Amino acid sequence: EIHIKEPIEKEVNPRLLPGELLLCEASTVYKYMQEDGSNRGTYGKLVCTNFKISFLDDDSASDDNEPQFKNKIVGENDITLQCVDQIYGVYDEKKKLLTGQLRKYPEKLIIYCKDLRVFNFCLRYTKEEEVKRIVSGIVHHSQTPKLLKRLFLFSYASAAPNNTDGRNQTVMFETLEDWRDELERTKGNVKYKAVTTNEGYRVSEKLPLYFVVPICISEESILKYEGRGIPIWCWSCHNGAALLKMSAFPKEQDDSTSQMQKAFLDGIYKTISKPPYELLKMDDLSSSLPSLQDIQTAYTRFKQLFLIDNSTDFWATDVKWFSLLESTNWLEIIRRVLKKAIEVAECLEIQHTNVLLIEESATDLCCVISSLVQVMMDSYSRTKSGFQSLIQKEWVIGGHGFLDRCNHLHKSEKEEAPVFLLLLNCVWQLVQQYPPAFEFTETYLTVLSDSLYVPIFSTFFFNSQHQRDTNKSGESLKTQSGPFRFLTVWDWSVQFDPKAQAFLNNPLYAEKPKPDKSQRKTARFKHQRQLSLPLTQAKPSTKRGFFREETDHLIKNILGKRIGKFINSSDEPPNSLREFYDSWHSKPVDYHGLLLPRIDGPEIRVWAQRYLRWIPEAQLHGGGTIATAAKILDLMEEVQSLQVKMDEEHSQAVSGDVHSVPMLRNSARLSSLFPFALLQRQSVKPALPTSTWKDLEDEDDLVKRDDEFVDLSGDML
Repeated sequence: EIHIKEPIEKEVNPRLLPGELLLCEASTVYKYMQEDGSNRGTYGKLVCTNFKISFLDDDSASDDNEPQFKNKIVGENDITLQCVDQIYGVYDEKKKLLTGQLRKYPEKLIIYCKDLRVFNFCLRYTKEEEVKRIVSGIVHHSQTPKLLKRLFLFSYASAAPNNTDGRNQTVMFETLEDWRDELERTKGNVKYKAVTTNEGYRVSEKLPLYFVVPICISEESILKYEGRGIPIWCWSCHNGAALLKMSAFPKEQDDSTSQMQKAFLDGIYKTISKPPYELLKMDDLSSSLPSLQDIQTAYTRFKQLFLIDNSTDFWATDVKWFSLLESTNWLEIIRRVLKKAIEVAECLEIQHTNVLLIEESATDLCCVISSLVQVMMDSYSRTKSGFQSLIQKEWVIGGHGFLDRCNHLHKSEKEEAPVFLLLLNCVWQLVQQYPPAFEFTETYLTVLSDSLYVPIFSTFFFNSQHQRDTNKSGESLKTQSGPFRFLTVWDWSVQFDPKAQAFLNNPLYAEKPKPDKSQRKTARFKHQRQLSLPLTQAKPSTKRGFFREETDHLIKNILGKRIGKFINSSDEPPNSLREFYDSWHSKPVDYHGLLLPRIDGPEIRVWAQRYLRWIPEAQLHGGGTIATAAKILDLMEEVQSLQVKMDEEHSQAVSGDVHSVPMLRNSARLSSLFPFALLQRQSVKPALPTSTWKDLEDEDDLVKRDDEFVDLSGDML
């Protein structure tokens, strides 16, 4: 018997953004809290607008219990239509995926979100007509294909006042001057030039208006094959070596066309291989890195580990955590991408060789590798404004197909692939390994990943600069003269107030290198091994790197492809790369110089904040990175107050433009889920029935083998 609180007859209306329209609603909807099997929850109203799905309860009307880290656009009970992943209905305790027209309406609704939240709604007490309207409305508006102009982005742009401060020091790379400034900053202007050949998009609609090529490349060459086969500049190293990318020719061509293209490429290569240019190394990413389909498949499996309905599901996955994690192959893909970035860094830094990344469109894995290399080699890219400028340059203006890769319009799942999320996962590995080197925090990266699904910003909702420009000047949904004024995601004041923005800034960022500390080797942080794959205690074999050659099938399955050894995917001898890697890691870390990620063994970890933040069972009470951050912020506040007192004593004016610091007095009351979720109940692991252990023992003695090295009786954390 479940005790159900009678709903309070109180009108709660949704807070609508400019241009947002209420499409359908249902009253007396019961939202489960998902904490345990008690079916506890709260009554409220479920609404669907042209922007979001929202649950409104009595607490929605009051501002008393507002979290410190509140998003002004998307509340904790709001799901943007682009954030909906899958919708299931429950019929007689059986789950069924909901798509298209429905003949029968469910008694429960489960919504899985792309930011890994899970919402459970009971419709048993809702009027039948309202159930039909709300379920049909939610499925239709979040799952069916739509036209680009029907995105909320356009409704908001035509109705919202444009009173934001816009760029926020982020270089947008929309003008020729921006590219010339970047060339000058990296000292690349001696050998490379910004060109205006594509003005009016006369070369290609896929290329940006302005881009940079070697000085010796003629305008005729750029025009000949619509920009294909032309090395496009990404970044120049301090020693003059440059990182370039190129859109490859289609592989299936007739012989005469293929011969002409080959001759054209040979001419280009000869031109840029002669002085003053360095030697050129070409790297075809389509053959040396996983395919987009492999990346999508791995991430689809990986995210299922975190879309948890209830405690029972959590503990069921916890027992087989390592084997489940390994079988997704997601961490292995992250390792391979980081290893490729290290290869490129070695060519630029040590061999003084230009690197040309080749891909079919040069807008997917080229973006990942070029961005990673710049984060690793250019300290400017590790500042907040520098990182944002990098995303603008390589991804937004560079032509990454956000609209297709995120499947915002639900047109084709074949094009969908989490390429940008892959980059953020790789950058997070660096952020958690070298925190003082980054001006931003992991919370910044998590919020950035969430912003992929907020369609009030144009940043992540177009496939190219051409698509954005042509739709920007189009007619609005209402009669309006003049172009749309889109917001950029880089203006964080749209989503967060100054106190919340403090969580995006790293208080321990090493702004200037300190010589007296340079001799001290950086302390290695204690790893939460359960968030990475375990090492065995086997003695290393001289022939097989860190791991002995295993014949047992299960061990092969757990360890995958020798996770302690580099995966060789290029013609470069592995020894030179290994020497470069080991040599760098044997020296003190210069937080403003080259950074190489640690990619051996369990160094590659799960991004806990993003993937575990909605799971109460995964929390650490009074622990996690937030406990440290809270103490640091408290200390900063105390130092600032002392500074104010000193300034007052000396009768000096206080500028006070230090990052606004939130009050986090009692960090022991916070959990590792903060700032995204408030303190939850204490989760108790249930005792496993004997039958479960017997089932596990049948799986090639998984428990016995893992227990030799890792205590599986603990949480995932």
